[in-house]
Amino acid sequence: MVPHCQVEVLYFAKSAEITGVHSETIFVPQEIKALQLWKEIENRHRGLADIRDQVIFAVRQEYVELGDQLLLLQPGDEIAIIPPISGG
Repeated sequence: MVPHCQVEVLYFAKSAEITGVHSETIFVPQEIKALQLWKEIENRHRGLADIRDQVIFAVRQEYVELGDQLLLLQPGDEIAIIPPISGG
């Protein structure tokens, strides 16, 4: 069985609007693929599916592509969901 840990998910701009929160703590496997982690978050907030292709996903302040790469999470890690910033 894969050990689990608590991580902090931070929502910015549009993702915060969709979820209605700026942060939350979730419990996930310590070893998880990036796309699986996104799906765990998306299952909590279905509206995030609408912006999946537009967000920047960051783990411990490092950008991560939503793919098959394995993440090794530690308790208390920060996961950021950052939608694109439009300039003018």
